[in-house]
Amino acid sequence: MPTSTFFNLNDSKRAKLLQAIEQEFARAPLSQASIANIVKLAGISRGSFYQYFDGKEDAFFYLLKLHTDKRRAYFLNLLQETDGDLMASMDQVFRITLAELSEEKHLQFLKNAVLNVTHEVEDSFTELFLGKHDEVDAMNQVKDLVDFKKLNVDDKQEFFHVMQILTSVTFRNIVDQLSRNLSQEEALENFRIEMDLLSKGLSKANKEV
Repeated sequence: MPTSTFFNLNDSKRAKLLQAIEQEFARAPLSQASIANIVKLAGISRGSFYQYFDGKEDAFFYLLKLHTDKRRAYFLNLLQETDGDLMASMDQVFRITLAELSEEKHLQFLKNAVLNVTHEVEDSFTELFLGKHDEVDAMNQVKDLVDFKKLNVDDKQEFFHVMQILTSVTFRNIVDQLSRNLSQEEALENFRIEMDLLSKGLSKANKEV
């Protein structure tokens, strides 16, 4: 996370620095990005950069968190709009994310993050739906909005694992769409098939024939 010095910057300076950070990570993935380019774009010294962030990884994951927080708010709003329909909300998040990644040039940063995925990047995406591992309130915020009458889930622990499964399927399909250069229609169809299978269940055991 940024230092307190970063948050004490006035709005215009903070926005200019974030714009420079995003521009550099849109140009290159984290491993190839350059602090030298960031400070040049932002018009600051290298020493000033280190007053705000520990390094380029710190800046990268803060920027990723800003994007994730925005989409998490959208997801929570969807749960309210769909009367707690988890599957419908996940489907809509996937659709919107695909559309944004294909249409908005400034999201090249997110494309680079997804195409050069690490455990840390995947964990950041997971926070969109689950919050951080140590944030019980974040998980409960989702849980409180879900209509459990529409799910075959018995307890909180089962719900956590359901969310992990749904998040993994969603993230992998986004990676697939970008890495395999699938059309939005192909990606949506693949996602829909997998979500339908999860909705129906895979085993015939204990089902009436």
